[in-house]
Amino acid sequence: MTAEKPPRQTLKPLDDALAELLGFAQPLTGTEQVATFEADGRVLAQELASNLQVPPQDNSSMDGYAVRCADLASGWVALPVSQRIPAGSTGAELAQKSVARIFTGAPIPLGADAVVMQEDCDVQADGMVRIKAAPKPGQWIRRAGEDVTQGAVVLAKGERLTPAALGLAASIGLSRVRVVRRPKVALFSTGDELVMPGEVAPEDMKPGAIYNSNRFFLKALLTRLGCEVSDLGIVPDNRAATIEALRGAAQSHDLILTSGGVSVGEEDHIKPAVQSLGHLDLWQIAIKPGKPFAYGWVGVDAPVTAGMAATEAAISALEGASGAHFIGLPGNPVSSFVTFLLLVRPFVLKLLGCTK
Repeated sequence: MTAEKPPRQTLKPLDDALAELLGFAQPLTGTEQVATFEADGRVLAQELASNLQVPPQDNSSMDGYAVRCADLASGWVALPVSQRIPAGSTGAELAQKSVARIFTGAPIPLGADAVVMQEDCDVQADGMVRIKAAPKPGQWIRRAGEDVTQGAVVLAKGERLTPAALGLAASIGLSRVRVVRRPKVALFSTGDELVMPGEVAPEDMKPGAIYNSNRFFLKALLTRLGCEVSDLGIVPDNRAATIEALRGAAQSHDLILTSGGVSVGEEDHIKPAVQSLGHLDLWQIAIKPGKPFAYGWVGVDAPVTAGMAATEAAISALEGASGAHFIGLPGNPVSSFVTFLLLVRPFVLKLLGCTK
């Protein structure tokens, strides 16, 4: 009589795993002011409202001539140029029966109510300007506040600053912005088979050795998200070394991210090491590649019991706890990359309080 096989583990679906993971990712509270020039990719800690209108006054959207439409009601008319208004200067009131030479971005002079583009004008030998087509009031004029009205919220709290957003912040005169502090992330790989590119030539590689590619792309991905990354290198395949690395990293980081060692082999030490210092809440998910994924907490004192879901009690227990979030990625590079994009990236953005 053969023994019954133990029931197979039911893997958590990706959507359920992500929802549970994000439940543990409470936004960081620290903020800092940084120069707008240096704020690319950072997340706003407060909304930005404009103290001015953009543009600040009516201005020309074309190179041409500012006119009074009433002066041109009779059709083709030749008028003298009474003034010249380049961008950055302010003209005088436009005299009746005259035009003002005006350039793109220059303020519309008082009395003018349209701009005729220079292609629709003929400059005669005597300097008079003949208008070929009668303009409509408001033609080629950008109105004050057309882009941004005074008091309008232009960027929301929790918005990640893009190059376009930085330009918008600068357009309302902001040289500095308040952003969420950078998450501190400790990164290390596990595996005695790993070697660093440049340290060993391909022809000198020992049988079974591979180059540590995960270290490079994971650090780059974290940096692009705005993290402050501590690269802790490669940890040997033994439990004591793994525990020591986790314990040390938990003292001064918000998140510990590892690659490798999260499966169920005899040389996979991440699971017991994390459980000895804290707890695991997620272990393996129903995706391929990427099944060997783990989430937990590393600290001197486990803030919640192992396996507790992201309930209000569990989340409350994490607040103020001494330690760090832990995420373990598979060692396979493709699996590691996929699980980072699907799970780690949204987790980090939630830590940053990102709303999109």
